[in-house]
Amino acid sequence: MRKVLVTGSAGFIGYHLCALLLKEGFEVVGFDGLTDYYDVRLKERRHQMLLQNQHFSAHVGMLEDFDTLRDLALTERPQVIVHLAAQAGVRYSLENPRAYVDANVTGTFNVMECARELAVDHLLMASTSSVYGANETMPFSELDRVETQMTLYAATKKATEAMAHSYAHLWDIPTTMFRFFTVYGPWGRPDMALFKFTRGILAGEPIEIYNNGEMYRDFTYVADLVMAIRLLVDAVPERPAGAGDIAEGDSLSPVAPFRVVNIGNSQKVRLLDFIEAIEAECGIEAKRHYLPMQKGDVPATWADASLLHALTGYRPQTDVREGIRQFVAWYRQYYRNGNAPASL
Repeated sequence: MRKVLVTGSAGFIGYHLCALLLKEGFEVVGFDGLTDYYDVRLKERRHQMLLQNQHFSAHVGMLEDFDTLRDLALTERPQVIVHLAAQAGVRYSLENPRAYVDANVTGTFNVMECARELAVDHLLMASTSSVYGANETMPFSELDRVETQMTLYAATKKATEAMAHSYAHLWDIPTTMFRFFTVYGPWGRPDMALFKFTRGILAGEPIEIYNNGEMYRDFTYVADLVMAIRLLVDAVPERPAGAGDIAEGDSLSPVAPFRVVNIGNSQKVRLLDFIEAIEAECGIEAKRHYLPMQKGDVPATWADASLLHALTGYRPQTDVREGIRQFVAWYRQYYRNGNAPASL
């Protein structure tokens, strides 16, 4: 039984990934800070459900606390580390930038140090589509230059990509970075658009729509995303003998066992169409409050996920209407059981 350490195991994506890995026969060691960036009850409930499986263990700690993280890593000795924990949220980075440097940069460095000391078989770490920043050529490809990040959140994620490449080169750590594109689905984060729109529509409250709704996102259903991660666990990058050994379209580094992979649905959806799908599922027309573009937002994201398919044979493909249907069903059931959502 292979053992995987998952940071951010009580988070939205982390919970779904742990559940899938357990189903697939892995032993999973979860590590999470249970911070109060959003409703801690959601995080605690996710861990509680995972703990029903005897092959899951939950450990609470902060990424910045290197001694605690290292002690856990050396005790459990996982063969694989999947690093998902981070200070998330584009807009919050305008309010509390230090939290992003502490968690995303220092925390990721600590994870890489553990991976180096353990000489893990594979280190996989989450980046974000936000690193593409002001790029206008779409769909976004892993081979594109990414030099124009527009928020500190995106900048910290780009920094972790550069840090990880250097460690892969220096210490021969097989490393895969994935860039996520607007992940959504059941057990989602309350600060994300789908949660906020659904809550507002069902409560009869106005929803805030930026850039007058003229925005496009590549919405990626969480079950598709974690399946892609699971398959990438086995797609271990190897240091090439030379640039000529790198396949066309592969982001594999010429000097390190390091690769960046987009995980997206490969379809851009207009925000207003997304909202209309939520309205249809809720059976209620939204009260719309249109606002200008917020600082740090980008007008569109759209993934070229052909490298993911080349490496794994897999393509995320859940239709956004089906994904919304699943989320609204979960939301209604969860909050029907007395877990009233906190005001946002």
